[in-house]
Amino acid sequence: MKIINLTPHSINLINNDGRLIDTIEPSGNVARISVQHETVGELCGVPLVKSVYGEVEGLPEQIDCVWYIVSGMVKSALPERTDLVVPAQLVRDNSGNVIGCAAFSV
Repeated sequence: MKIINLTPHSINLINNDGRLIDTIEPSGNVARISVQHETVGELCGVPLVKSVYGEVEGLPEQIDCVWYIVSGMVKSALPERTDLVVPAQLVRDNSGNVIGCAAFSV
């Protein structure tokens, strides 16, 4: 089995004891959803825009025994893909910054 990180961030895997068990570095390719912004008005001189999401870009075809770590938006856009996971059960430091995850969401 192979796990490929298609996010721009290192993914730290943390066990139940709070210890780092592995880090999955970014692959260099990022899966993203294209977005267009349509101006719908103005608020205090600042444009109000509506985001219109398009196709997922940068996602390889599904391959047996390969899992891809992607953003929640990418996963949500492709519910039929069974090879996509999202970091879950985020672990935070004392300042509230995310330092890793304890699970993956399918």
